[in-house]
Amino acid sequence: MKRSAPIVLVAVGLLTLLGSYVWYTVRMYTELRRDSAATSQMYARIYQAQSDTAAGAQALGILDLATSIRELGVPVVVTDRHGNPTNDVANLPFEATLGDPRLLAYVRELDSQNAPIALPDSITVHFGNTAFFNRMRVVPLVQAALLAVLLLAAVTVVRSRNRAERERVWAGMARESAHQLGTPLSSLHGWLELLGERDADPLVAQALPHMRGDIERLERVSHRFERIGRPPKRDRVDVMEVAANVVEYFQARVPTLAFPVVLTVERGEGSVSVAGDQVLLEWAVESLVKNAIDALAGRGGTIAVRVDAVAGSGVRVRVADDGPGIPRDLRRKIFSAGFTTKERGWGIGLALTRRIVEENHSGRLALTPSDRGAVFDIVIPG
Repeated sequence: MKRSAPIVLVAVGLLTLLGSYVWYTVRMYTELRRDSAATSQMYARIYQAQSDTAAGAQALGILDLATSIRELGVPVVVTDRHGNPTNDVANLPFEATLGDPRLLAYVRELDSQNAPIALPDSITVHFGNTAFFNRMRVVPLVQAALLAVLLLAAVTVVRSRNRAERERVWAGMARESAHQLGTPLSSLHGWLELLGERDADPLVAQALPHMRGDIERLERVSHRFERIGRPPKRDRVDVMEVAANVVEYFQARVPTLAFPVVLTVERGEGSVSVAGDQVLLEWAVESLVKNAIDALAGRGGTIAVRVDAVAGSGVRVRVADDGPGIPRDLRRKIFSAGFTTKERGWGIGLALTRRIVEENHSGRLALTPSDRGAVFDIVIPG
């Protein structure tokens, strides 16, 4: 239903636009026929009055013409040589006496619609558009606005469907990758058991814990890929434990001699437990820490991870580094899928992190202003 809702809205909008066009065309056709018939009758009456030689026939013809104009709904105000309205007024949108200042203002409004007609004896006829005309001229503007909205909605629908298709392909590839990782991981476990039998070698004994850690990480990554495209879990997650595991993993793998990188993790006061998917949350925090490590490559520095409880039963994870920071002109692009400043990057890390935080956990991921380096905040509601 959610996927088809935009298409239904566009279809309803198109039907509404088509219906309004038909209605507008029928009303205009009906009104034009009525005006044409009334105009023909006026011409006939004027011609009859001019050809009638009886006394007073022309005056009666003019009176009949004025009556016909009133019946058409045309607003008319006749002014004398001094520009003052006379008793010859018709179809005013309000009740007014000759001395009403609104009448003079309405004369100027009529002149803005149509040029006044000067008659002998310095009499001027001011006339405007009928109420029907004033109403109907708005309809094309409304139709144009509705068409623009429909075009925008159609473009949005197409882009959403394309994005959804890409995400389905990506999710399928991720799950297939997780499946393919299963066989070599099982083989690596076997090799670790064989190496464990030779732990008398000090080099092997020193390497085994790290190798087991790397295999466990590969298994976690494989499990993460399996989670893509599936509904997120809603378990109670200790965010501090998640952050500590990420920092502990990278502490053993960052440079410590040339250009050392120092990682720290701190916890504030209050409860830091939230309802969420631990696998995905760990992925989000790890992505921010990995980006910070890449930013400090070749220069060294400090990465501080802090977990705090926030007002409203939520948790904030702040990942801050003292590296070069993010240029101002790139700050709006960093969360876009495919955008990267790295030579070998894919540009999906921050985009995926934002999806995990905002779509899967109804949270917020933001780049926080700082005097030095880059500071990212993950806020997860409790």
